[in-house]
Amino acid sequence: MSLEDLREELSKVVDPVNIWSRDHEKDGFSLEIEAKTGEVVALAQAAREADCFLESITAADFTEGVQILYQFNSFSSVIRTLVRVQLVRNESVPTISSIYDAALWYEREVFDLYGIRFDNHPDLRRILLPEDADFHPLLKDYGKVHAFRSMEEIYGK
Repeated sequence: MSLEDLREELSKVVDPVNIWSRDHEKDGFSLEIEAKTGEVVALAQAAREADCFLESITAADFTEGVQILYQFNSFSSVIRTLVRVQLVRNESVPTISSIYDAALWYEREVFDLYGIRFDNHPDLRRILLPEDADFHPLLKDYGKVHAFRSMEEIYGK
C-alpha cells in the first residue's frame, strides 16, 4: 500500500485536515494524525485493514493534559504513522485491544505509568509497579518534577 492509499483510507475516519505528511527521514514517520478519543477504535480498525501493525502506545504529559501517542507501521512498505490523541485530565479512551492483541500490554503500561484508563480493557491492572502503588511516575505532578511544557513548545505551531 502506498502512502497516498493509506492516507486516503485513514481520512475516511479522521478529518483530512487533521492528517499531515511528514518527512520520514527527519521525523521518523510518514504521517501524523491528530484524532479524537471517539475516533481511536475506527482509526485502529482502518489501520489494521490497511495492513498496518501496532508498533507502540505511549503518552506524554503537557500543561494542556495528557496526550496518547499510537504508532502504526505498514507490513508492505515503510510507512510509519503517528496518531496523537489529546485528553483532558482523568479522561479515558477506548481500548483497541480487540483489534490489536499487542495493545493489551501497551495499554496496561500506559495506565501504570500515566494513570490513563482504557474503557473496556479486559485486564487493566498494573504491569510494572506494585498493585497497591498510589502514584503514576511519568505524570509531571509526581514527586519534584513539575516540569510541565506546552504542546507548542514541543511540536511548534
